[in-house]
Amino acid sequence: MSRPRTLLASVSLIAACALMVAAPQGAAQAAEKTINIILVDHGQAADPFHNVIKRGAQDAAKQMGVHLEIRQPQNFDMTQMANLITAAVNQRPDGLVTTVPDADALSGPIGRAVAQGIPVITTNGTPANGHKVGALLNVGQDEVEAGRAAGKAMAAAGGKKALCVNQEVGNVALDQRCQGFAAGFGGSVKVVPVDTDPATTKSKIEAALRSDSSVDSIIGLNAVLVGEPAVAAVAEGGFASRVKVACFDLSPGFLDDIAKGKALFTVDQQPYLQGYLPVLFLAQKARYGLIPSGDVATGPNLIRKDDAGRVIDLSSQSIR
Repeated sequence: MSRPRTLLASVSLIAACALMVAAPQGAAQAAEKTINIILVDHGQAADPFHNVIKRGAQDAAKQMGVHLEIRQPQNFDMTQMANLITAAVNQRPDGLVTTVPDADALSGPIGRAVAQGIPVITTNGTPANGHKVGALLNVGQDEVEAGRAAGKAMAAAGGKKALCVNQEVGNVALDQRCQGFAAGFGGSVKVVPVDTDPATTKSKIEAALRSDSSVDSIIGLNAVLVGEPAVAAVAEGGFASRVKVACFDLSPGFLDDIAKGKALFTVDQQPYLQGYLPVLFLAQKARYGLIPSGDVATGPNLIRKDDAGRVIDLSSQSIR
């Protein structure tokens, strides 16, 4: 697995572990005021990727002894997201964790949280969006650089013409992945917009491959919603001899495809840490006034055939 340069990641993790060991126990901790943290995540409750973020946040809340509420919109909708953030701010929690798929649409309610003195950490997105809305720090990956890494890897595998299949066009982070991929790939890249129905995605990918016989690469932006359907489309459509598939994020099914040589790699941003670390950091800030002094990069890490097998079980447990 390749390892990128990560700002403060190792130091933050070591410090976090040390603080957890040193946290007050017993009657003293039980007597303190309950710490309330709210996580607002743009991903829908049924999305396996966002369940990993949720699992990380819940584990951190349990370990740190804080009360955690998780709120998600019914679909990818910035109006719903803004309303959920506004409702969270009105509760005056001790900390707010939120994703920021569109900084312009969400800067208003997040800005009100900051103005009221509510500590805000953004997660699962590019640092620039977190900075734009005034967050204390961002936990995630630079999506342009993650896309660039994927593009370079696909080009190194011989790719010349690619489809970037995007299940949430308008989500800034996903749009940036395609942009970064195109920059790193160097060849021709066409964005194919799809929705969150894997069956429909599979059909659209098959149609795109039949309409252009020069396409030799597919990069999907989600393992379950795009990566797995892309592998199926290539296999069932008879394109396996000319089309290589890779994607972003993890699922047991796509990791199995990598292990079996049906896909090249996936880009792992470690979403468990994107849920776990913000809750841990906000709990420590509420108790002791401690907070890392900069963003924490959780990716990108490329998982290839040699790594995929040992990650599958953890992915099925919503940890990887």
